[in-house]
Amino acid sequence: MASSYILAIDQGTTSTRAMVFDEAKKVVASAQKEFPQHYPQSGWVEHDPEDIWTSVLETCRAALKKSKIKASDVVALGITNQRETTLIWDRNTGKPIYNAIVWQDRRTADVCAKLREDDCEKTFRRKTGLLLDPYFSGTKAAWILDHVPGARKSAENGELAFGTIDSFLLWRLTGGKSHLTDATNASRTLLFDIHRGEWSKKLCRLLNVPREILPEVRDCASEFGTCAPELFGAAIPVRGIAGDQHAAMIGQACFKPGMMKSTYGTGCFALLNTGEDAVDSKNRLLTTIAYQLNGERTYALEGSIFIAGAAVQWLRDGLKIIAKAGEAGALAEQADAGQDVILVPAFVGLGAPYWDAECRGAMFGLTRATTNREIAKAALEAVCFQTRDLLEAMRRDWDATSKTVLRVDGGMSASDWTMQALSDILGVSVDRPIVLETTALGAAYLAGYQSGIYDKPEKFAKDWSLERRFTPMMADHERKTKYASWKEAVFRTLGKI
Repeated sequence: MASSYILAIDQGTTSTRAMVFDEAKKVVASAQKEFPQHYPQSGWVEHDPEDIWTSVLETCRAALKKSKIKASDVVALGITNQRETTLIWDRNTGKPIYNAIVWQDRRTADVCAKLREDDCEKTFRRKTGLLLDPYFSGTKAAWILDHVPGARKSAENGELAFGTIDSFLLWRLTGGKSHLTDATNASRTLLFDIHRGEWSKKLCRLLNVPREILPEVRDCASEFGTCAPELFGAAIPVRGIAGDQHAAMIGQACFKPGMMKSTYGTGCFALLNTGEDAVDSKNRLLTTIAYQLNGERTYALEGSIFIAGAAVQWLRDGLKIIAKAGEAGALAEQADAGQDVILVPAFVGLGAPYWDAECRGAMFGLTRATTNREIAKAALEAVCFQTRDLLEAMRRDWDATSKTVLRVDGGMSASDWTMQALSDILGVSVDRPIVLETTALGAAYLAGYQSGIYDKPEKFAKDWSLERRFTPMMADHERKTKYASWKEAVFRTLGKI
């Protein structure tokens, strides 16, 4: 009997990866391609949608070629994506009317501020679980409609379609036959009622986004359409979609309430499974749909850090003190322990739990003795301190986090130095799985689950494998002192001291 394979597309902020998984959920082949970032103005971040589309085609074809299987052996395709990045395209041509506005982009900060002044945040918070911040998709969509000549009229005439990256890729993959998304991506738009499971007329009206341009929302594992056969050599069904952080939660098998994962990519995103309870955070965390299967929604508390791996990219591309990202840990290990250099990487503002779109990065504790080693250490420790901020907020919102073991993934989790520092600063155990690319694994699992070749979540959870557990080695008084220094640095950056 012929083997069955799953193709997963992991479309990230700085690169696209395609991976082929077999029936045992093992990686058969993978391919990755970086694409350019565009910064038209300070605080603005864009992608050329055609760069994204090309990277998807090239990596999928390369992964299939490396796997030495036929496209007809692929039973399903799963998509996971950078979530809040926003596009609007022409339904007739499939061409975007403007560049993709990336989740990091801050251009709609003034719109969010005006909505807060008008006392609208409580309404958005109650319905979406989100805060009013330019991070999310809704204000980006409105900006495109307002700034591209003729866009609003075209939208009213039913000529345009809105979507996050998953919807755009699905539209292209199916030749314009599917305008769909899943519940996790929808939950990040500021337009979706996460309790009723539907687009909100009131929120669409407040943001001035026509409901007519929005995609239909489905479960994470569903029948989303079929790829045009000329793309890969066979008509592959698309059967799984989830935003990257939700896919990583699935790939980490965090299916039980109280389980927590943190993904370290361009940014860092920590999700705590709260089950059927949509916890209303009192500490400026987000309430989001963790995943939706068989029509049932599971919720999570989320803390979002905008700059994690991007700080390492800054060391490499901006300061040029490392040649490769992997060198940062080795450099940090050589740092002078007597220097207390702290970097607050607010390059595009600060995310949870501060949510300040306007503040910018700062570095504290510099002396004549400071070198690239101390700066590298500060960049890596900043990720750990920000994760501590999130964990502290989650503990205040939900008591069940007291004995949390954190499951980690993403590029930075490969650094032993960083993961040990993370465990030390958090004061909890940090578990790193054998499969670090859990985001792609989560997308593959959804597609395989819908296809009937992967087991139910309970069985999948039993297959999760630990590669290494990092346990705290730092003295408690040192941990407290270092974290207090971080908090002071943040408050100074925010202008509160």
